[in-house]
Amino acid sequence: MKPLTQMTKKDIAQTKMIVFDVDGVLVPRGTKIKQEGDITTLQTKTIAEKQIAQIKKLNKKGFLININSGRGLYMLQEMFREILPFVSLTYENGSATWYRGKIYQHINSFKELKDVLPELKKIAFKNKNFKGFEPKEFIITIHCEKEIKEIEQTVKKYKNLTTIWNGEAYDIQIKNRQTKALGIRHVIKMFKLKKSNIMAIGDNYNDHEMLVESGTAISADKTRLKGDFYIPLEGEFLPADNLMQKILSLKN
Repeated sequence: MKPLTQMTKKDIAQTKMIVFDVDGVLVPRGTKIKQEGDITTLQTKTIAEKQIAQIKKLNKKGFLININSGRGLYMLQEMFREILPFVSLTYENGSATWYRGKIYQHINSFKELKDVLPELKKIAFKNKNFKGFEPKEFIITIHCEKEIKEIEQTVKKYKNLTTIWNGEAYDIQIKNRQTKALGIRHVIKMFKLKKSNIMAIGDNYNDHEMLVESGTAISADKTRLKGDFYIPLEGEFLPADNLMQKILSLKN
């Protein structure tokens, strides 16, 4: 891996779309969530005005922008409301993409998830480390103070399902199929692009397939992910901020 400082104009010559993970990249990691019975309180994160301005500049330079996140659609729409006219939102780890008011569903996971959900609720509500279920359509996300092995063991009984632990929550989804890479492949078709036209940045384990599927991979946390370039963890700027500054400087 090379540090981002070594990126050149040649490295971005074929890039037509920049794909951003959200948590740990565009906003700090961490989710404030609390669940009491059927009532869930979830903090909506906000994107800094500076980064909104940078995304607008990238678009004016000719780059397509895609947000590829494990978050649900409604939270992403709220976060990126100012730039929705030209941003596509791929949500819930590649499950679907929203673009200009239309939803393109990439996978149907309802059948696989409906049986395991009641079991997971029983486990979660009696565990002191449970924080809440994040509202989602195509995957199940359980926020916990730390790992709950009973959740992992329960999901293992279902051959088509897998769990991904990201340090603060479990994503339960279809094994080997429901990934951010699935979203990338569909977005490439939607916009008639090639793999070489995609630059993707991520920072967590569930971003691995997304970076592999992209032409240029940017690791925002080299302790968790490998890429063509990496962004140092230290510094005053978020990883996406560093990347956008670099690309705009090369374009200028």
